[in-house]
Amino acid sequence: MHGLRLLAVTNGRLVLAGTPIGDAGDASPRLGQVLAEADVVAAEDTRRLRRLTGALGIALKGRVTSFFEGNERERTGELVEALVGGQTVVVVTDAGMPSVSDPGYRLVAAAIEAGVDVTAVPGPSAVLTALALSGLPVDRFTFEGFLPRKPGERARRLGELADEPRTMVFFEAPHRLAASLEALADAFGADRRTAVCRELTKTYEEVRRGPVAELAEWAADGVRGEITVVVAGADPDKVMTPEDLAREVATDEEAGTPRKQAIADVAKRFNVPKRTVYDAVLAARDPGE
Repeated sequence: MHGLRLLAVTNGRLVLAGTPIGDAGDASPRLGQVLAEADVVAAEDTRRLRRLTGALGIALKGRVTSFFEGNERERTGELVEALVGGQTVVVVTDAGMPSVSDPGYRLVAAAIEAGVDVTAVPGPSAVLTALALSGLPVDRFTFEGFLPRKPGERARRLGELADEPRTMVFFEAPHRLAASLEALADAFGADRRTAVCRELTKTYEEVRRGPVAELAEWAADGVRGEITVVVAGADPDKVMTPEDLAREVATDEEAGTPRKQAIADVAKRFNVPKRTVYDAVLAARDPGE
């Protein structure tokens, strides 16, 4: 078998590296180590990466490439090739853990499909930090990411969550915060307990807690910074079924209250959107009516 040599193919490793959400001092020693040793660093914003490595005193030996929403799909194939070729690729986003409302999911799925080892360097999390600071129940929660930008789509999404019993966490852009809080008040009721967490771990960190309608009034004047919103889940004991709402309206009508007013009164009484009560009344009507 002269001239024949068998080569062992060893795949590289994909590392999802959590970065600080504000204070560079929150970076772990391991984050610095994996960045310094990486063959390739795929960064959502290469300028932010340079600022972070400068603050940490890290010299990158590997190649730096951009990896953001606009090029994630096309760049994934290139990075998988590097991984299959035996290189270590570290993915970092602007803040927090890659793939959580940030680029990374496609690459993770492709790397797993290619048989590449995928691991993570844990780091600060805006979701968990906001939950801990909110003062709301944290034993069960759901992360809902960013709400839709269009009012109609946003209202529909929140309508689906109106009876969600778990604490909910949302990300929001500062210029859309007031509108989103108003939509939350419409969908969940003005008194739903809420916390708006702004600039977490940064110099001007602020956490505002209170009924969502009051927070919407506060945000109307304009808010800056990175925003995470935490909203209490629905109280299971106070959740009204459509049948319950329709019966309440019927009772008010029998007492002489016009239907339109009865719907408004029931919505206010049980802290639910008028549209929800209206839909419940329509669903309960006799088909022959």
